[in-house]
Amino acid sequence: MKKFALSLICFILTTTSAVHASFVEGLEDVPVMEGLSQMNNDNISFGNEESRLVEAILSGESVSGRQAREFYQNTLPQMGWVFQGSRGNTLFFEREGEVMDISTEEENPLRLRITVKSKN
Repeated sequence: MKKFALSLICFILTTTSAVHASFVEGLEDVPVMEGLSQMNNDNISFGNEESRLVEAILSGESVSGRQAREFYQNTLPQMGWVFQGSRGNTLFFEREGEVMDISTEEENPLRLRITVKSKN
C-alpha cells in the first residue's frame, strides 16, 4: 500500500509539473503552442457585455506554419471551438457566438495572427 501511495504521489507531481501550458492573453482557453511566444506589444482587445474583439500575434523560430496550423486544428476543438475550414494559410473556427481566424503572416520566423470576434 505504501508503494502504491508513493507511486501515485510521484505520478501526480510529474504530470502536474510537466503541464505548464500558457494561454493567449485575453483568450484564456487558447493555448500558446510550445515554441511560440506572444508578442505583447501587438495585442488588441476591445469588448463589452455584448461583443468583443481580441487580436494577438504569436511568433517563433522553431515552429513552421504547417505545424502551428496542425496544432491549433487538433487542439482547439478540445476547447469547444468547431473547425469551419481553411483558406490558404488561414484557419477558421466558431464557438458560441464568436469566430476565430488564425492566419500565418510570415513563415521565417513564424508569425501567426489570432483574431477572435463576436459574430454580431
